Amino acid sequence: MIDRTTKLRLRRTFRRRKRQVEGVGALAEENLEKLFIRRLVRLTQVRRFMFSWLLLVLVLIGGVVVQTRSLDDYYQKIAAVPGGIYTEGILGTFTNANPVYASGAVDSAVSRLLFSGLMRYDDANNLVTDLAASIAVDDTETIYTLQLRDDVLWHDGEQFSSDDVVYTYRIIQNPDARSPLLISWQDVKVSADGPRTVIFTLPNPLTSFPHSLTNGIVPQHLLKDIEMTQMRASLFNTANPVGTGPFEWDTIEVKGDTAATREERIGLLPNKSFHRGSPELDYFVIRALRSEERLLSGIASQELFAISGIENVPDTHTDRKFTEYNVPVASQVSVFMKTSQQILSDDKVRRALTHATNQPEIVSGIGYPVIPSKSPLLQSHLGYDDQIVQLPYDIEAAKALLDEAGWVLGGNNIRSKDGKPLVLQLYSQSNSEYTYISQELQKQWAKVGVQLQVNLQNANDLQTALADHRYDILLYGISLGVDPDVFAYWHSSQATPRSGAWLNFSEYQSAAADDALEAGRTRSDDTLRAVKYKPFLEAWRNDAPSISLYQPRFLYVTRKPIANFNPTTINTANGRYASVEQWMIRDGSVLR
Repeated sequence: MIDRTTKLRLRRTFRRRKRQVEGVGALAEENLEKLFIRRLVRLTQVRRFMFSWLLLVLVLIGGVVVQTRSLDDYYQKIAAVPGGIYTEGILGTFTNANPVYASGAVDSAVSRLLFSGLMRYDDANNLVTDLAASIAVDDTETIYTLQLRDDVLWHDGEQFSSDDVVYTYRIIQNPDARSPLLISWQDVKVSADGPRTVIFTLPNPLTSFPHSLTNGIVPQHLLKDIEMTQMRASLFNTANPVGTGPFEWDTIEVKGDTAATREERIGLLPNKSFHRGSPELDYFVIRALRSEERLLSGIASQELFAISGIENVPDTHTDRKFTEYNVPVASQVSVFMKTSQQILSDDKVRRALTHATNQPEIVSGIGYPVIPSKSPLLQSHLGYDDQIVQLPYDIEAAKALLDEAGWVLGGNNIRSKDGKPLVLQLYSQSNSEYTYISQELQKQWAKVGVQLQVNLQNANDLQTALADHRYDILLYGISLGVDPDVFAYWHSSQATPRSGAWLNFSEYQSAAADDALEAGRTRSDDTLRAVKYKPFLEAWRNDAPSISLYQPRFLYVTRKPIANFNPTTINTANGRYASVEQWMIRDGSVLR
C-alpha cells in the first residue's frame, strides 16, 4: 500500500504539473492573440505590399525584354545566311556531264558546276585564273606557260596536277574521242614541265588564246584506261563524274513515264575542299524539264527555286512575285545573207536589204531591254568604232539600189529580174522572239518589193539546216565573247565546208577583211589591235554581208533574290555560275 506521505507528494506533483500546463496554455493563447489574431487585420496591407513588389519585378523584367528587342536593330540585322537546297529547272535533257562533250543547256550547266577550267570569267565577265595560278606568254607570243595552283583536289581526294591538263587536251585533240572542241585545238601542242607547269605552244600568235582555256579539266587517273573510241560512252560521263568544281556528284534520278513528262534530276553536294572556298548552299539540284509550261508551274508551286530556258514570263504569271534577272550576253542576233546565193551575191541587193531594215523599230518591239547592235563587233569590244557601222534605215536608198541592180517593181508589188521574182527564204528557230522578228522583216522588206518566205524550225532541224547552209537568209544568234576576235564568223577560210565548223554563215569572202582579221588577232597591243580591225569594219559595212540587230539577254527567274549573284555581262548562260560558291538563299539574324 501507498503510505500517506507518498500520496501527498504525488498530489502536489500533479497540481504543479497542472499549473504548468495551464500556464503554457495561457501563454500560447496570449502569443496567438498577439502574434496572429491581432496581425490578421494587417494581412490586406501585407498582401498589397507583396503585390506591389511583384508588379515592380514584372515591370522590370518586361522593360528589359522590350528594350532588348528594341535594340536588336543596333546589334543584329536580317541578312543572307548559309544553308538551304537550291533547285533549278532547266529546259532540255541531260546526256553528258563531261566538259569534253557537254554542249546542251543542261549538260553544260551540270558540267560547269562539277568541273573547273584553267581560266574562268568572274562576275564582271573578266578573264581570270582558276586552276591556274598564273599565265605568261613569251616574246614570240606563241608559247604560253601556266603555273597551276597547289591546293586543288579532285572530288575523290586525289591531287590535281599538270598530267590531268595534258590528258584532257589529248582527249580533245584525238579524233577517235569525237569531241566538238577538236577544231579549236588542232595544231596546238600541250606539254607538262613538272607537276605544276603546263606549256601550250601555238603555230602562230593568237591574242585571244587565253580565252580558250575556260573548258573543264578531267582526271587522268580515272579515265586513262578507257579507249578513246569509248570515251564518249563512258559511265564516268553520266554515272559518277569527278571534277574539281564547287559541287560534286551525288545522284541522278529519271522520272516520268512519257517523253513529255520525263525529266532527269541531278543532285550535287557542296565540295568542302573547293579551292575558292566551300559553297554556302547545302545542296544543289538540277532538274531537266521538257517544256516551258513545266518550268513555270514548277516555280509557281515552289517546287523549283529558279528556272532557266524560258524566253519571258507570261502575263498569267506576272502577278507572282518572282525575281527576274535580265543579264546581257556577249552575243549578237543578226540577219545573215548568204553571199554565195545568186540573188544575194550582188552587194547592191544586200545593201538595199540593210537600208530596208528598220533596226530600231525591231529592237523596240522585242519586249525586253536589249543592247542594240550595228556592227560585227559589240559596243564593249576593243576596236569597236561608232563611226563605222552598218548602213542606216533608208527606204528610198533601198529602192534606188534595187532599181540600179535591175530589179523592177511589178504590179503585184514584187520585184523581178529576167522573169525571176525577188523571193528569199529565211530560216530561223521557232520561238516567239524570232517569229516576231521574221514577221517584221517580211513587212519591212515588202515595202521595197522583196518577198520573204519564213521557215521556222525546232532547234534540232535548224541545226541540220545550219550544217548544210540550207538557207538564203538566216536569223540567228552567235556567241562572240569578250574578245573581238571574230575570225571564225567572217574570214574567207571559214566560208566553205572544209573549215570544219563552217561558222561563216554569210559565206563572206573579202581580201581586205581577211587581212584585217588576221592582223587584229595577232597583235597584243590594244591600240594597235584596234587600228588593225578598222579595215575589216569598213569592208563589212560596204559589203553588207549581214544585218546586226541586238545583243540578247539571258533571263533567269528565281523565287526571291540570290545573295552574291551580280553578273553584269556573261558570255554564255553558264556564266551565271561565276560566283555560285558564294550564293545564299536563306535569311536570318546576324550580328552587325
